[in-house]
Amino acid sequence: MAAPGDFAGSLTGAFLLLRSESKESGHAPRASASTDCVQQAAAGDVRAFEQLYQLHLPRVHSLVRRMTGGRDTDEITQDIFVRVWQKLGTFRGDSAFGTWLHRLAVNVIIERFRSDATRRHRLIDSENIFDTLSAPSRPRDVSLDFEAALEKLPDGAREIFVLHDVDGYKHGEIAELLGISTGTSKAQLHRARMMLRRHLR
Repeated sequence: MAAPGDFAGSLTGAFLLLRSESKESGHAPRASASTDCVQQAAAGDVRAFEQLYQLHLPRVHSLVRRMTGGRDTDEITQDIFVRVWQKLGTFRGDSAFGTWLHRLAVNVIIERFRSDATRRHRLIDSENIFDTLSAPSRPRDVSLDFEAALEKLPDGAREIFVLHDVDGYKHGEIAELLGISTGTSKAQLHRARMMLRRHLR
């Protein structure tokens, strides 16, 4: 078994890789080019919208995959870009288009999986969720194992981990997005981190 310091280092390294990949997949195009495409697409230019789609598809697809654990990733990604097409006229340029798109994507993902019953189950306040992940039987590539562990987290814990630790949302923002308390957000983030540590131990 690896020493605690070695394990902490491997977990940190896997997380930093995950965050780095997220940023790289969302590498923003030149502001002027993106702005031109947005304006043209909002006016109904399908070719301009196709350019926006190609520019932002990797980051959106990665976000969906990580928040949903890989379930219906392609379908939800398409739903997001349908919503983008419908909502482009509401984009006023107060923030970067990528920021606006990211928040819209998060909202679509949350809407897709939200219901009172599933939310209560996914955010259940029980220590039993620690038992849902078993430690790997033998050492594997840390980054790949981290991705696998992330997919196996309970939906609520995974959503909050991705929003907070990967995408940089604050607990207050997460609470507003998910319709939960900041305390629940913090508790689920703690659980997600503990489960990932247990799986990678």
